[in-house]
Amino acid sequence: MKIKSILVSQPAPNESSPYLEIAKKEKIKIDFRPFIHVEGVDAKELRTQKIDLSQFTGIIFTSKNAVDHYFRLAEEMRFSVPDSMRYICQSEAIANYLQKHIIYRKRKISFGEKTFSDLLPLFKKFPTEKYLLPAADVLSSDVQKVLETASIDWTRATMYKTVCSDLTDVSIDDYDMLVFFSPQGVRSLGVNFPDFKQENTRIAVFGATTEQAAKDANLRVDVMAPSKESPSMTMAIEKFIRNNEK
Repeated sequence: MKIKSILVSQPAPNESSPYLEIAKKEKIKIDFRPFIHVEGVDAKELRTQKIDLSQFTGIIFTSKNAVDHYFRLAEEMRFSVPDSMRYICQSEAIANYLQKHIIYRKRKISFGEKTFSDLLPLFKKFPTEKYLLPAADVLSSDVQKVLETASIDWTRATMYKTVCSDLTDVSIDDYDMLVFFSPQGVRSLGVNFPDFKQENTRIAVFGATTEQAAKDANLRVDVMAPSKESPSMTMAIEKFIRNNEK
């Protein structure tokens, strides 16, 4: 079956996106719609976790969401973040994002290359801090494993949650392919469309955990990324379309 329409479960990209190039080149319709969104917890909910922001001397940031929700809750709880706070960020992009909330210069800010395991040398360099990890309701097992081997004092605080978006206005059966990037996105499909039957609809997934979530939901995975041949989702989709046409 020829692919004529694709629904990507993410926000619409900017004008230079590879998705738009595929749409033009292959003459197919590609729509974008986030299947999930983030909602912050309030100060009351944070207190039920027995979190006292003043007890920590270091913060571990894994995402821009974590940065925003930490400072939002600090303001909500009238906690003035001290200049002496140490910040350990998973990437340089997250570290630079801190400038939205603090004066970057002269602060204790360190960052890794890309993955969370890249932070291990930083934890060894600064082992005496009492660290807070602002996180979502679902924590990556990789993050937990690294922190457990790091020999540091750390506490997780759930500051935001990933929830299913309302997709009642979407005609899911109008699409030949659905593209997912997280297990929560797959779960949102089931929540919003409990009667969905895959049949000829192609399912594309990014990452092993998303693939497993799709299989657990009894979905057939037709396109998988990343792979050696297709490191990006767009490359995997383009390869599938061309092979399909043959």
